Amino acid sequence: MSSYNFKKIERKWQKEWEEKEVFKAIDFSEKPKFFGLVEFPYPSGVGLHVGHVRAYTSLEVISRKRRLEGYNVLFPIGWDAFGLPTENYAIKTGRHPRVVTDENIEVFTNQLKEIGYSFDWDRTVDSTDPDYYKWTQWIFLNLFEKGFAYKDTTYVNFCNDCKVVLANEESQGGVCDRCGSEVVQMEKDVWFLKIREYADKLLDGLDEVHFPPRIRLEQENWIGRSYGAQVDFSIKDSKEKLTVFTTRPDTLYGATFMVIAPEHPLLENMKDRISNLDELTQYQEQARKKTEFERVQLAKEKTGVEIKGISAINPLNGNSIPVWIADYVMMGYGTGAIMAVPGHDTRDWEFAKKFNLPIVEVIKGGNVQEEAYTDIEQGILVNSGRLDGLSVKEAKAKAIEYVEELGIGKRTTNYKMKDWAFNRQRYWGEPIPIVECEHCGLVGVNKEDLPIRLPEVENYQPTETGESPLASIEEWVNTTCPKCGAPAKRETDTMPQWAGSSWYFLRYTDPHNHEEFASKDKLNYWMPVDWYNGGMEHVTRHLIYSRFWHRFLYDIGEVSVKEPYAKRSAQGLILGSDGEKMSKSRGNVINPRDIIEEYGADTLRTYIMFIGDYEKPAPWNDNGVKGCKRFLDRLWKLQEILVDGDEYSKENEVLMHKTIKKVNEDYEALKFNTAIAAMMSALNDFNGKGQINKAEFKTFIMLLNPIAPHITEELWEIVGFDGVLNQASWPTYDEEKTVESVIEMAVQVNGKVRGKITIPVNATKEDANKAAMVDESITNHINGKNIVKEIFVPGKIYNIVVK
Repeated sequence: MSSYNFKKIERKWQKEWEEKEVFKAIDFSEKPKFFGLVEFPYPSGVGLHVGHVRAYTSLEVISRKRRLEGYNVLFPIGWDAFGLPTENYAIKTGRHPRVVTDENIEVFTNQLKEIGYSFDWDRTVDSTDPDYYKWTQWIFLNLFEKGFAYKDTTYVNFCNDCKVVLANEESQGGVCDRCGSEVVQMEKDVWFLKIREYADKLLDGLDEVHFPPRIRLEQENWIGRSYGAQVDFSIKDSKEKLTVFTTRPDTLYGATFMVIAPEHPLLENMKDRISNLDELTQYQEQARKKTEFERVQLAKEKTGVEIKGISAINPLNGNSIPVWIADYVMMGYGTGAIMAVPGHDTRDWEFAKKFNLPIVEVIKGGNVQEEAYTDIEQGILVNSGRLDGLSVKEAKAKAIEYVEELGIGKRTTNYKMKDWAFNRQRYWGEPIPIVECEHCGLVGVNKEDLPIRLPEVENYQPTETGESPLASIEEWVNTTCPKCGAPAKRETDTMPQWAGSSWYFLRYTDPHNHEEFASKDKLNYWMPVDWYNGGMEHVTRHLIYSRFWHRFLYDIGEVSVKEPYAKRSAQGLILGSDGEKMSKSRGNVINPRDIIEEYGADTLRTYIMFIGDYEKPAPWNDNGVKGCKRFLDRLWKLQEILVDGDEYSKENEVLMHKTIKKVNEDYEALKFNTAIAAMMSALNDFNGKGQINKAEFKTFIMLLNPIAPHITEELWEIVGFDGVLNQASWPTYDEEKTVESVIEMAVQVNGKVRGKITIPVNATKEDANKAAMVDESITNHINGKNIVKEIFVPGKIYNIVVK
């Protein structure tokens, strides 16, 4: 028997699979379809890391298993290649982003192929290819035409290092999630997509899909739907009013002051009546320098300025209450104004204490002069006029009735999620297909003129002003209006990286179509994605954005299913051997290529699936890698004890059926570590018995094939099984044969094990007694004594108590 030469074997089978297009998906096959999706990677110059391998190998296993189960499988890969890292690298090295991207794609392609992934390489997409982003622009134009894309002036998060506007999702914690630099506020014309209008559809759609609870919760929390009332507070002696949204209309009587955002238009509208305008202007300037995170989320000392010269009227008790500006209130959240109920809100209480404002108890409980009483989901209303004596639940309903009756408010649903800031002031992104005409305003380009290609430029350095480098290319910027033919200027901002990833799964169904983003027939056949796997870091942004785009396409009749992903799963991080997140600075990064070079791709795949609970973080362990290599070496050596046999032997029948069941169920539940453990245990059994027959060997290598495809294909060929393994049929099991018909049971005498008996699995105490009484090692401890008690636990233990 030749030795296990993994390098030669892996090259052989990778070449075979590629040349014969073994993993090509067939449109409209009569087989049932399976669309397995992994998040297409950002092709960086560093190449694949072990996190990619963990993310992709899970659905690689499922996809290979589905093919063996008789499915027509679409398992594609592509490149999410627009974005800041490539552009930053290009700026640093003076090389064009296109050149850098193409090199990175080549590196990733070669690495994925040497791991042996069963991707359909014919369906590869690249978000930076004009043939692809033509359709990204086409979808944007549809959003624009339907009123879901609009431009507005607002304060944005701006990274001074990356020179780019960031969405809130990309600047959480007040820092840029690309470079880690502090984010500042800048006033700018910004493109937005009206994702808030889809909030209910995105939330309700979660009932139609199979997402793990933690992923569902992340989506729900990000959208942040809350129910309450919108209530108008009049400004005393004027026609002006402040509208607030509150989830606690039952506490209206406890509102003793109001707070508005420093940017609130009321300040401009009422400046003639305001006596401390200079003080307010100064405060506005300070607020402008703070990031959204600093203003809203930091637990810091409260600051604010009272607006002197105006006051508001509490609509339920008629009390005159002061109005303040404070930076913890934002225009983009709710209405930019809040009613402050310091008796029952910690933030309002701290503000009231600092500025000596009244604190009123409206729900019976604690001492609100000492601290805010916030445990108010239950309780009875006090100091609340017509609401006195009601429970919280009753008071909420009654308060909404009152404000609707008085015409000063209405029942309202609110969302934490804001509209999606959808532009970047950089070169390396999809041009936004809009022109600005002095006669017609903002106009979408004609769809037949798509794609609007990125112009070739020598300088793609970002600007200090927050303008895109495209703004300086006059021959590209200056154009004509598609509507009236007058001179017009192109939009010079580009789309965010999220644009291309919001629909890429649809393009996989028909990647070479030049007439439409995908044919209806192919979309109807392949969609929805049956199983989508990716990282937890993308379960808010990417998942919500792509579900929004897909639902919009459904609403305009372009796709036939509401939700793009029937099922979603997520892998845990692979940590360094020190238990910390892998990073160059820590020196704990593992390069997959090093593992392949020393131990082989099958060992890498096996270890990554064996490393621990798939959905939890797991530290790297070099000994674990070596253990998986030993397992594959021992699998190879099973040839030495292989005997003929067309059926499972009697002594291995239960083992085989149990192992098939275990591996089958564990693969589907992403419990790859326990599936591999079961196969390791079975291999020990075969070696312990000194033989394995061909029927058992055939099944065993098929069970392992989705994880370690090269060695198993080679063994299949060496032993001479029909055809090739990847065309075989997945093994099945008989439930009845997964249970032993006879078991071995320990027999105790006075609590000490004295022997073992073999009895039927459903044996009675009497059966156990008969078997024990013919075993000398047991009867030697009983003879001449009286049996006073017998303890029998079926299937577990038989204890004889003697005296």
